[in-house]
Amino acid sequence: MAVITQVETCLVDVPCIRPHVLAMATMNVQTLCLVRIRCDDGIQGIGEATTIGGLTYGPEAPESIKLLIDTYFAPILVGQNATRPAVLMASLSRYIVGNHFAKCAIETALLDAQGKRAGLPVSELLGGRVQDRLPVLWTLASGDTAKDIAEAEDMIDQRRHNAFKLKIGKRAIAEDVAHVAAIKRALGDRASVRVDVNMAWDETGAKRGIAMLADAGCDLVEQPIHRSNRTGMARLRAGAAIPIMADEALQGPSTAYEFTVDAAADIFAVKIEQSGGLVAARAVQAIADAAGVALYGGTMLEAAVGTVASAQVFATFPQLAFGTELFGPLLLTEEILATPLDYADFSLGVPTGPGLGVMLDEERVAYLRRDAARKTISIPAKEEA
Repeated sequence: MAVITQVETCLVDVPCIRPHVLAMATMNVQTLCLVRIRCDDGIQGIGEATTIGGLTYGPEAPESIKLLIDTYFAPILVGQNATRPAVLMASLSRYIVGNHFAKCAIETALLDAQGKRAGLPVSELLGGRVQDRLPVLWTLASGDTAKDIAEAEDMIDQRRHNAFKLKIGKRAIAEDVAHVAAIKRALGDRASVRVDVNMAWDETGAKRGIAMLADAGCDLVEQPIHRSNRTGMARLRAGAAIPIMADEALQGPSTAYEFTVDAAADIFAVKIEQSGGLVAARAVQAIADAAGVALYGGTMLEAAVGTVASAQVFATFPQLAFGTELFGPLLLTEEILATPLDYADFSLGVPTGPGLGVMLDEERVAYLRRDAARKTISIPAKEEA
């Protein structure tokens, strides 16, 4: 038996390479809550909780996650058997309601430690991987058509991405569709173009916008209306000429089941944090597969730790028809891993080492910590990929 001796959290602020414009926020910096679980056998596991624009996306933010883990999660975990992650997560669920993002970070750290202990990647603890590389798209979110086209062309030339998601919903529908249509015309058959509305439209506007996007050559529309309007999503899906994807509405297995019953989405964007953890994300996948709903590997724009955790889960999915968007680390100016992730040939290689298969660059993390004494450390910025 290995006993948990400490649960440590820290906030890390990492600048973005450019403003990332979404319907609900513009991100210039991404804040991570990094979690370490230390055990008396000398093994430690790491996890990450990250949100989009603080509280603009949902009810959790990195600052609140840190406070709650320190105050409520850690006392439950310290002194417990670290080799029983499922038992520990059940105990957390018994005493702590909701808090999916915080629970995901804890489960990630527990599974990372257990994988190191067993000498196995996390994917093997979750049933075994069926894919070693995952296709990865890139989000074009500057809001400027010419800049977005140039960025997409560069990504295709580098063989880094050949599928692109456009963040729309801040402007009038006709304006947004014109933006999407111009990019699709420029890229042609060399790339898939999708859109994410982030719940910005009402149902009437969405019906009109989806029809216009279909005419423009768009391949799918993500969460066009508010997460609470599941029947509206079903109506839109029934009349749409292109697939409709659920994202913000998916808050774990129970909502995934409700969406399949109501036939309210063609595709599920599976996110480990939104699902409530890695095991819960696999349950969402199983529900989707049983119901014939296609899958897409989503992101909360996590940095490297959360991205690897997602990759370890998605690598176990038998079908991933619409690929993934695990590009979070590429959106950041700083590398927090000792060895960067393997992005090449329009895909991400899933690490094969024990646990998550990655190690933090401790000096860089120390420099980026919100409470760091930065004047004592000088680290060069990450080179552009």
